[in-house]
Amino acid sequence: QVQLVESGGGLVQAGGSLRLSCAASGRTVSTYSMGWFRQAPGKERAFVAAISWSGGSTYYEDSVNGRFTISRDNAKNTVYLQMNSLKPEDTAVYYCAANDRRYPSPTYYRKGEYGYWGQGTQVTVSS
Repeated sequence: QVQLVESGGGLVQAGGSLRLSCAASGRTVSTYSMGWFRQAPGKERAFVAAISWSGGSTYYEDSVNGRFTISRDNAKNTVYLQMNSLKPEDTAVYYCAANDRRYPSPTYYRKGEYGYWGQGTQVTVSS
């Protein structure tokens, strides 16, 4: 069983940066593809970014492409989401997710592709 714990959220002004971390335990996720999703108040949980097991392939939702970077350190069993140029519309609870496939499926943006989820970390961007 995989446990995921997110950290690094907080309050930041528009234009600022945050780096989220997702630490895995229970078993190594070095052969898992990983994803980040977010859920704003009153909205569905939505895809943000995904990464293959090696980090060689990454995928982004259009609105964060160029501002966010997903990366991983398999030696630390940790995945990161570097968020730059933050906007108030980025305000949400951010969730880390794991898929036991090495490469994200063609439907990597669907919540149902991921079998393991963290509890989330709040990101609030003030204008």
